Amino acid sequence: MKVTLSFETTTSEDVSIIVDALRASSTMTLALDKFEKIIPCFSAKEALKIKDETGGVLAGERKGKKIDGFDIGNSPTDIEELKTCEKTLILTTTNGTRILENMNSTVLVGCLINAKAVGSASATIAQNHIDVVMAGVKGQFALEDFLSSGEILYWICQNLDDYEINDLAKAAIIASRDYNSLKAGFYNSRTGKRLSSLGYKKDINLCCKKNISENVAIYKNQELKLI
Repeated sequence: MKVTLSFETTTSEDVSIIVDALRASSTMTLALDKFEKIIPCFSAKEALKIKDETGGVLAGERKGKKIDGFDIGNSPTDIEELKTCEKTLILTTTNGTRILENMNSTVLVGCLINAKAVGSASATIAQNHIDVVMAGVKGQFALEDFLSSGEILYWICQNLDDYEINDLAKAAIIASRDYNSLKAGFYNSRTGKRLSSLGYKKDINLCCKKNISENVAIYKNQELKLI
């Protein structure tokens, strides 16, 4: 099995795992505790249109801040605290939802909180190539995505008997092994500092938790559902 780590675009036509650790991947993962499906949108206008047509909860952010008129932001903490009877979450984010557009493979959603589960699931599904894809921030490398990818890659390798892994993936695994350093990396990253300044430290703390969810989202027919 080929195992790789990539940035923004996948190199696999088999299985890809999108990682936007702060915060889209974490929000999507926890949202599936409450919603039957998530509809990722690439603009606020598109999200509002879908809301008018189908109903659902509107969630989204731009530059970390909740979009005006939306029910909640791109916040895993808001998701955990949300009380709703709606079955659909309509989500638009700066980075994570954008990356989904150009995937030509089976796409799973990964983060630190479901790293073990998504690693195991990908190893079961894949035929020849698992690519972990860091979403980054507006075309730039994001430390939190690299560290989360390392944890996911660790669990992928634990579930495979034979694999070939690229050096970037090896580096991510090594970087992710010290949990205290990993957590510090989340808070001290560019995204972490911005979210802290906006009052979202609770979100960072939640996104830093390892393997607290068994949820694995799969992207099919422009929707995210439990695998």
